[in-house]
Amino acid sequence: MIRTYKYRLYPTNAQAEGLYEASQLDCLLWQGRTLYNAALEQRITTYQETGESLKYVDQWPHFRDLRNANPDTLGQLNATSVQQMLRRLDKAFAAFFRRLKQGEKPGFPRFKGRSRFNSLEYRYSDGCKLRFDDTERALFYVQNVGEIKVKHHRPLPPNAAVKHVILKRSGRKWHVCLQIEYEAPPPHRGPWPEPHTGAPHRGPRPVGVDVGLLRLLTLSDGTQIDNPRWLRGSLAALRVAQRRLSRRVKGSSRRRKAAEQVARLHEHIANQRRDFWHKLTRWLVDTYSLVAVENLTLDFMTHNPRLSLSAHDAGLGLFRELLTYKAESAGTEVVAVNPHHTSQVCSDCGAVVAKSLAERIHACPHCHLRIDRDENAARNILALALAFKSARTEPSGVNVASCGVRSLRSSPL
Repeated sequence: MIRTYKYRLYPTNAQAEGLYEASQLDCLLWQGRTLYNAALEQRITTYQETGESLKYVDQWPHFRDLRNANPDTLGQLNATSVQQMLRRLDKAFAAFFRRLKQGEKPGFPRFKGRSRFNSLEYRYSDGCKLRFDDTERALFYVQNVGEIKVKHHRPLPPNAAVKHVILKRSGRKWHVCLQIEYEAPPPHRGPWPEPHTGAPHRGPRPVGVDVGLLRLLTLSDGTQIDNPRWLRGSLAALRVAQRRLSRRVKGSSRRRKAAEQVARLHEHIANQRRDFWHKLTRWLVDTYSLVAVENLTLDFMTHNPRLSLSAHDAGLGLFRELLTYKAESAGTEVVAVNPHHTSQVCSDCGAVVAKSLAERIHACPHCHLRIDRDENAARNILALALAFKSARTEPSGVNVASCGVRSLRSSPL
């Protein structure tokens, strides 16, 4: 499988003095942006004059010779990096024609300003390489820049092959992204214990997960994960920073500094959210051998004017993304089930107990089960996932009460 490992770089003052100053890393980005814009202009001009479209194979000989003829400017770029730049432009035009064909908003590739071009691509061991000195300190070598200190916070997996490298600037910070390929462990294949029997779990432990905004996660074993509300906790500081930005003169140095402060606040909030989900999803895949989730589309929350801010703040899409790839690397299975009626059906007797969103307690009049609404939904999600795993077919399976068969995409019996 293919994964990306991201590391923070700590260049010296000569290697990266600031965002717009003439430093070595900034000069590389400047030359990369110049080449990208020149390649785009060449494509547009050629099409206007001849009606023909250029591709990477047509542009590479021209820019190869241009790079060799200008060693002090474009020659600072690695040849493979130049090739990746031209391929990036190829991908931009391919995406443009795909959107045009599908009737979407096309979005013609545009010229990049200095604040809109922040990454360079390399082939590993060709102009860049991760090294270790005598003291085992990690250093990342970049051609025409030198060795840069790396925050090597986690080692690469054993027998991993680095396939691609992206050198990236984020504000005033620099990162390197190593795209690696390695073999994932096989997932666990049952047998699964019966859920909620009251007996202690032995062997693999499956769990159902219900997501929400009041509590981010509620597990079928009763565990509840509160919502930290990262954005709402920083709204006061954001209001002050954005008010300061709105009062600055456009194009001024003070406005640029105010914009950087707003960007740093948003970056801090995003880092808090990502760090939380990274740790929580790692705990889930290390604790449970099967994780059952709802196959939700989040548009109903993100497009709702009353819920959109909280929905974007929660980052539930990020949770699903991180859980999927961490489960694959840990050998844990993730099963997505249809979310219909998981909150209304009683997880004990299977009866339908209609309730509004304001009702937070599930009280069944038939079997007298009284538990938290979200925990009841998590139990139903787990039961549907286990039924699907035992049936090994989709979409049919045993319902949550084990008293009949229904489709996972239909209403309860």
